[in-house]
Amino acid sequence: MLRPLDLAHELLEAVIEVGDTVVDATMGQGYDTVFLAKLGAKVVAFDVQAQALEMTQALLEKGNVSAELILSGHEHVTNYVKVPIKAGIFNLGYLPKSDKQVITHAETTLQALESLLDLLVKGGRIAVMIYYGHEGGIDERDAVVDFVSALPQQTFQVMQYGSLNQVNQPPFLVMIEKR
Repeated sequence: MLRPLDLAHELLEAVIEVGDTVVDATMGQGYDTVFLAKLGAKVVAFDVQAQALEMTQALLEKGNVSAELILSGHEHVTNYVKVPIKAGIFNLGYLPKSDKQVITHAETTLQALESLLDLLVKGGRIAVMIYYGHEGGIDERDAVVDFVSALPQQTFQVMQYGSLNQVNQPPFLVMIEKR
């Protein structure tokens, strides 16, 4: 079986074509940014931590690909992305092996998600990996699930994928597709 993040990549890869603009809303260690760049997409990636940009830049160079890296919160996406996007990805929570006090928050995540949904083309997809086993994680999880559950079904299809028999708050995927 696929893990939720692997499924997210598979579902995004199915719609992304060379030259499409895509957003990595939470670049973190850079794995999603590199994955998207290797598909030939024009990637715009966001993070609030300089450490994330440094790690991502190193991975991009190692993979011989490029992306636009922005040291800013994803809630500011419309300040940088002015064109329609084909895809987006979020990994909510905190940057592994770093300050666990620096986390994503429901308010800014929902603001970014709303902006990206407005920019998303028909047939485009947004993957939201929800990690919630940290302080504040349950509040963000609930806010995101409530938000996407209320999206109009005529415009968006929303699916949730995750493990049912794991302990310790297993992460899960919310996938949104614009109809």
